[in-house]
Amino acid sequence: MIKNEQQYQHTLDWFRRFEQSVAEFDSNESLKDEPVRWQLHRDSYQSQVDELKSEIAEYERLVKCNNTQPIQIKVDTLNKLPDALIKARIAAKISQQELAQILGIDPERVKQYEDTDYQCASFVEILEVSTALGVEFETAAIRVDFQEIEALTVDS
Repeated sequence: MIKNEQQYQHTLDWFRRFEQSVAEFDSNESLKDEPVRWQLHRDSYQSQVDELKSEIAEYERLVKCNNTQPIQIKVDTLNKLPDALIKARIAAKISQQELAQILGIDPERVKQYEDTDYQCASFVEILEVSTALGVEFETAAIRVDFQEIEALTVDS
């Protein structure tokens, strides 16, 4: 996930490199002497192109979103909540420093939150960030997987 302009520029650079590599694979006839090997290599580069293209498109969507209307950010699992908070900040066009000011905390703390995908933040801190960013859950459903619980307790 692209979290800032610097990462965006870096991702664009890698996207161009991988795209160029795919084009070189397509144009180099001598590499096609071994079609299975050629296809495997080309597919791996194309996979990278597709992944980077998706990340770039998501970041551009967030940066260019209209702030006069709410934006929906899908959260498939609770583990993806940190990504959603970062996306909400980007879409709101709020810097890490501005978020820190809103929260009344040191800017380095917000940087630490995002660098660690909020692993260093308490539940209360996550709720405070959510409130500051205007994040609201429209619907939520929780499924309890008893087999997963059992597997975890057996392993312990």
